[in-house]
Amino acid sequence: MEKKKYTDLHRLQENPFLNMYQLDAVSYSGKPFDYYFVSRNKEEKLKINTHRIDAEGIVIYPLWKEDPEKLVMIRQYRYPVGDYIYELPAGLIDQGENAEQAAVREMKEETGFEFEVYTGGKEMYRRAFFLAPSFADEAGQSVFGYASGKTTKEFQEDSEYIEVLLVDKNEAERILSEERVTVRCAYLLMQFLHMKKEAPFAFLD
Repeated sequence: MEKKKYTDLHRLQENPFLNMYQLDAVSYSGKPFDYYFVSRNKEEKLKINTHRIDAEGIVIYPLWKEDPEKLVMIRQYRYPVGDYIYELPAGLIDQGENAEQAAVREMKEETGFEFEVYTGGKEMYRRAFFLAPSFADEAGQSVFGYASGKTTKEFQEDSEYIEVLLVDKNEAERILSEERVTVRCAYLLMQFLHMKKEAPFAFLD
């Protein structure tokens, strides 16, 4: 029989976006200790309770439809680090949306571009994966496809500082070498650097 890892769970605050929880945890030798984690979920949807891996958010891998050797990226100010970070467009999945619908909406909101979802390749690359399970239960899902149209800030929120970029492979190498980049963006940029123009999503097969 597997040893019990915790005896109780407490929510420490009430916030519309992110809450901290405390576990009355039990060490391997049986000693009690406090363990803290954050979640976007209410208690009934915490993954420690549901044991599901539903995605709260998405990251978008948007190749430029007119030239698939270019990738749409954003440079966004992030308050916790007090600086601009190079990222791929991303966001939360709203209630009633699936990951693909969220990607289309988020692409429009953050960049102004239209987004066409690529549906080929293996489904295992599109399932939800945990982001930082040592301190959060959040999971994310990747959505791949093509962006097109004209960029605009019309749909951005007033609190967002976002610069839209069309990045080729040379610029992607520079960003990976010199700039502040999110880790999930970095891994997808590595795929982009090895992408062949005639089969831009071959890495999903």
